[in-house]
Amino acid sequence: MPFCKTSEFLVFTVVSLCLSANVDSEIVKVSDEEDTSRQRRGLSPALSAEQPVFMPAGDSLLSHSLFAAFPEDLEISESCRNLSRAFHDRYLAYVDCLVPSARPVKVCLNCFEGYARLSEIYTNISNDQVGPDNCRDSLLRSDRLMLIYLLYGNLQSIWKNSACEQCVIPDLQILKNDTLYFMNELNQSLSCFEKYKQVGCEARLVEGNHSDLCVTCKSQYESLNVLYGRMEKNHSLCIDIEDAMNVTRRLWSTNFHCIAAREGMIPVIAVSCFMLFLPIIFYLSSYLHSEQKKLKLIHPNRAKSNNSLMHIQDKFS
Repeated sequence: MPFCKTSEFLVFTVVSLCLSANVDSEIVKVSDEEDTSRQRRGLSPALSAEQPVFMPAGDSLLSHSLFAAFPEDLEISESCRNLSRAFHDRYLAYVDCLVPSARPVKVCLNCFEGYARLSEIYTNISNDQVGPDNCRDSLLRSDRLMLIYLLYGNLQSIWKNSACEQCVIPDLQILKNDTLYFMNELNQSLSCFEKYKQVGCEARLVEGNHSDLCVTCKSQYESLNVLYGRMEKNHSLCIDIEDAMNVTRRLWSTNFHCIAAREGMIPVIAVSCFMLFLPIIFYLSSYLHSEQKKLKLIHPNRAKSNNSLMHIQDKFS
């Protein structure tokens, strides 16, 4: 009887072990299938099923909907929103003008109207008047970045570094008379260069300062130089005029091999020669003066010694 009970217990244990082995194999098979499916979808098999995984949506509607939940009227008013749109349009227009005007530099002459319009809309935004139309706090100071303030500050730095105010009257949005006159003189010089530059470079190099271009365009080029010097003294130069004059001088000297005759060169050469020979003249005059002094000192000594000898001889005689 005890043997029968023992045999029944052993049979039950074996059956239990077999059932548990089958269950474990099924679990392992399921986990392997899940890992395979995760690998096909680009996921790591180490991620468990309980961990949330963010899958990007097929379109960008989800990302837009996250930021569209704030009521627009709580942020800025309609009038401030219109000012923001106007700033956007004028900012783009001014930048579109600056980039093509980078070389040759014409950021002042070509884009001063765009800068004036941008400054006007920024002044309206930064106005500190009390009322519903005050947009300074909502557009300029509502966050740490202050994007509109930074954008306008960068363009304002370009305007100031270019010294455009020296060539433009900001209030009237027109070019100054000196600027217009310089551009007229510059166009005359460039027209003369264009007319006589048909001669080959080798011929201009051989003829040098006696080529047709150098002789004919000399008066226009010298007049342009004089005008530039006067504007430099009057602080009427912007980056456009400086760059235009540098290019013109490089064309005149390097490309066309012309040498502009400068006024006052003869006095400078004369003074330089005089300073060069001054040490020679100094040492020569010093030498001659010392020799004459030696002669004057030796002659009285000899006369005195002769007189003393004659006196001694008279004494002994």
